[in-house]
Amino acid sequence: MADVKSDIEIARAASKRPIREVAEKLGIAEEHLIPYGHDKAKVTAEFIRSLEGRPDGKLILVTAVNPTPAGEGKTTTTVGLGDGLNRIGKRAVVCIREASLGPCFGVKGGAAGGGYAQVIPMEDMNLHFTGDFHAITSAHNLLAALLDNHIYWGNEQKIDTRRVVWRRVLDMNDRSLREIVTSLGGVPNGYPRESGFDITVASEVMAILCLSRDLKDLEERLGRIVIAYRVDKSPVLARDIKADGAMAVLLKDAMQPNLVQTLENNPAFVHGGPFANIAHGCNSVVATTTAMKLADYVVTEAGFGADLGAEKFFDIKCRKAGLKPAACVIVATVRAMKMNGGVAKEDLGTEDVAAVTRGCANLGRHIENIGQFGVPVLVAINHFSSDTEAEIDAVKSYAAAMGAEAVLCRHWAQGSAGIEELARKVAALADGGTADFSPIYPDEMPLLEKIETIVKRIYRGAAVTMEKGVATQLAQFQSQGHGNLPVCMAKTQYSFTTDPTRRGAPDGHVVHVREVRLSAGAGFVVAICGEIMTMPGLPRSPSAERIHLGPEGHIHGLF
Repeated sequence: MADVKSDIEIARAASKRPIREVAEKLGIAEEHLIPYGHDKAKVTAEFIRSLEGRPDGKLILVTAVNPTPAGEGKTTTTVGLGDGLNRIGKRAVVCIREASLGPCFGVKGGAAGGGYAQVIPMEDMNLHFTGDFHAITSAHNLLAALLDNHIYWGNEQKIDTRRVVWRRVLDMNDRSLREIVTSLGGVPNGYPRESGFDITVASEVMAILCLSRDLKDLEERLGRIVIAYRVDKSPVLARDIKADGAMAVLLKDAMQPNLVQTLENNPAFVHGGPFANIAHGCNSVVATTTAMKLADYVVTEAGFGADLGAEKFFDIKCRKAGLKPAACVIVATVRAMKMNGGVAKEDLGTEDVAAVTRGCANLGRHIENIGQFGVPVLVAINHFSSDTEAEIDAVKSYAAAMGAEAVLCRHWAQGSAGIEELARKVAALADGGTADFSPIYPDEMPLLEKIETIVKRIYRGAAVTMEKGVATQLAQFQSQGHGNLPVCMAKTQYSFTTDPTRRGAPDGHVVHVREVRLSAGAGFVVAICGEIMTMPGLPRSPSAERIHLGPEGHIHGLF
């Protein structure tokens, strides 16, 4: 194994094509590109508007089992499948999210795929890329600054400083900023109050950018952001303090989707990046809908396991954008099934068919859940060299018993050649017209019932409990006209429960909602469950400790 190249070594050795040539594959002329160097570019809003009226390609969602330390490879499979579809003669585009600096320097690492199924330029994508996240951070914090400034200069809106709900953001894991006190230092610095920071990918501005159709829609949504409440408890909006216009100006370029390429020089849109455990976990609507006008098949992903990413993709993104997915792929690994079956990480190299079969209960739960949305499913077994034939057969047999075919994929090691079988089966499934998609709850269902529906039907929990005041807050949102919004569950990604250590497919548990937040601009209500944090912390040994520049100027240790 000593000669196995790292992801960054593979990416650096890739034969990239100029981005204008990649764009030509999709019929995008050079004048409709805003280049960022030679290997990445934004696609202009003017060109995107010109696509109206074109038919849509088939939308394919890639999701996964609950993540484990063993690794699942959802993004790797998304990229590999896009390459595989192009390999068999289909016109396909990959759509994925941008990477946050928080997990990049924390524990998760990069977010551009892996092995020979990657999107490049890998270093740029995992660091500053085209500056979208910086623009979102700036727009969010501009609103925070304007809010405090409004209070300082007389508070015309009669804001109750005890009921300011707009926090600041930073694209970094920093637990010390979760709870802070601002404006200390006397009269020149304003009125002291408690506040805090969230990570940028949890910002409502991020969600708004990812769900907006165009700049007009973006500015309108920004104006609807609830930033505080008055003494009479009526909401104060961003437009009330005249912040929406300047925020839209900061986001003008960030709104345009980014075009890059895979290792095999196929087109990929990488745009937006809300977390899936604390936000809605999907790339931008603009990128997805643009790709669907340009390709016959669009392969996109939703973050973490299907209980979070896929549920939000279906219930929030598809609902809001009017999307109807044609097929879904659930990524699983033998190693992840073993961990769900009770095997310790250090013992994963030893064959244990019984543990694989036990752990497949987690896969089975996700297969059932996707079926509730009316979307046909295939299972992709992302191959590891330690997998045995008996273990692979156990996963295939279990999936078959659940009514879903499982296909072994070797794209990490072989690129598109290793995922050709899955590509053919996905194309056939998407073309089969068997999808009958619908969200699992209607718009008119009360907010509390929406939370209970997700908990009972997706997490298989027995009940929902709430911190004092949460039910009252939901009732208030309902009375203010927000009851028709979908719910975005903020919950651990590691389990169907709120306990990250409970693997497999537990049921009958209680899900505790600690807090609810209204994202009126994005168009959903966030329910924060268990101990999930909207500002993560760094682990004991963060990835940042192993990232450095070599003497030749190359980045080492990024992934």
